[in-house]
Amino acid sequence: MKKVLLIEDDARLAELISEYLCRYGFEVSLVLRGDLALDAIAREQPDVVVLDLMLPGMDGMDICRAIRKNSALPILMLTARADIFDQVTGLEIGADDYMLKPVEPRLLLARLRVILRRLDSRDQAVRSAALRFGELEVDLSARQVCWKGREIDLKTSDYNLFVILVQAAGTVLSRDELLRRWRGIGFDGLDRTVDVSISRLRKYFDDDANEPRKIKTVWGRGYLFSPIAWEE
Repeated sequence: MKKVLLIEDDARLAELISEYLCRYGFEVSLVLRGDLALDAIAREQPDVVVLDLMLPGMDGMDICRAIRKNSALPILMLTARADIFDQVTGLEIGADDYMLKPVEPRLLLARLRVILRRLDSRDQAVRSAALRFGELEVDLSARQVCWKGREIDLKTSDYNLFVILVQAAGTVLSRDELLRRWRGIGFDGLDRTVDVSISRLRKYFDDDANEPRKIKTVWGRGYLFSPIAWEE
């Protein structure tokens, strides 16, 4: 069952959409205010977001921008405004699709199915891929990591964090970004689980804790998987 997070302040419309999508096998969670949207996304971990443009607390454009800072979560945007500028802006900042109100539930269902088919195809391609950097190989379909010809037996949580780092090779990821992708929560300034897991990962791969080169600490910004260091 695919999970939809509906962010819509029109309670009557939200009820109509929710009932219709539930009838066709979706699980729907509802948020009525924009300023509650990001916490709801972290908590619910939806497969797709249906996002109204005009919301109290925080508008849909700002929510879309915030999501796109650290997530490829599919977004279908709704609006009563027919202005082509709004539609183009929404798509340019990361919405996957755009629908004008009044919403026809059958069309919304069809659009969501298209988005989710596209996502499933993308995920299948990712799962079947193997990532290689020098003597490191990460087989995503088998959830297997090999280093210098031997398999590394990682804890599930460490493996999941490692894959996030590898897939973002060459990009600095903040603790907040890592936590959101890894555990679906934001960084509260105190949580040290990312640091502890990365410390374990460095030990697995003979990365000097005092001067790490493979998984670098970028002070004030976050962590970086360095592709060059793995190929040396």
